[in-house]
Amino acid sequence: MFRFALRRILETIPVLFAVASITFFMLKAAPGGPFDSDRDPPESVKKKLDEFYGFDKPWYQQYFIQMRNLIRGELGYSFKYPNRTVNGVISEAAPVSLELGLYALTVSICIGLFAGILASLKPNTMLDYIPSSLSMIGICLPTFLLGPIAILVFTLNLEWFPLAGWSTPASKVLPAFTLGLYYAAYVARMARGGMRDILNQDFIRTARAKGANESRVIFRHAIKGGIMPVVSFLGPAAAGLIAGSFVIETVFYIPGLGQHFVKSAFDRDYTMVMGVVLFFATLIVVLNLVSDIIMVWLNPKLKFDHD
Repeated sequence: MFRFALRRILETIPVLFAVASITFFMLKAAPGGPFDSDRDPPESVKKKLDEFYGFDKPWYQQYFIQMRNLIRGELGYSFKYPNRTVNGVISEAAPVSLELGLYALTVSICIGLFAGILASLKPNTMLDYIPSSLSMIGICLPTFLLGPIAILVFTLNLEWFPLAGWSTPASKVLPAFTLGLYYAAYVARMARGGMRDILNQDFIRTARAKGANESRVIFRHAIKGGIMPVVSFLGPAAAGLIAGSFVIETVFYIPGLGQHFVKSAFDRDYTMVMGVVLFFATLIVVLNLVSDIIMVWLNPKLKFDHD
């Protein structure tokens, strides 16, 4: 496992380098700059700012300086918050985004697995049709639509939860469920399909023929193989939860990295955009690695020596 993880980490280095390079050139290609505003500063002041941040240099020199600083782990100062480093902003806001993602992932796994396994045990009955129908509805409702609907129903009409913020347990319920329910629908469909395939295998029939009760058949023999599609989906799901958190953090005014990323994109805060993109890219790689390790642990046929 150590060699497997080490190889995957080494393979990640060129991927992160490519992500940083693409982000750099996309930012340079975007119109405007970090110091453009409705009231332009005097030309002398703008020239001093360009010299200080290195914008007076050719693009290729800026690129190599940026890559050199990234290798050193120096993300620089934010253009929007000149007294704060990008590292400091990320270290302050990242725990909020990670907490939101963890809650949403827990919601999606718990609800999705329960609905999918229940539907697989009673195929072509109401216990199958209802979860499957709700899953399809969940897939058709994106987070940017589900969020305002949840606020309208549970905050403005029922007044069960606060409108915004991330300070109390009650304020974390709606964002976590809004972000997690969308992926719970995918988890439910995958869990149902995986469990139906396993329950039709010969070794399940053998276990039942030997007199094993249904709970033992499900939890001892079937569930490890049945949730394999769900485990393989955890990496992409985590990436989707991270991307979806940008929308949820904006809708519910959560002080996470999503807010900083959206604002920095509008403000042309190059260093902040670069730092947030690399942070999430690294996090996605780590989550995919964890997902692969769990898959090998669940399926002995897979080996760490092979991807």
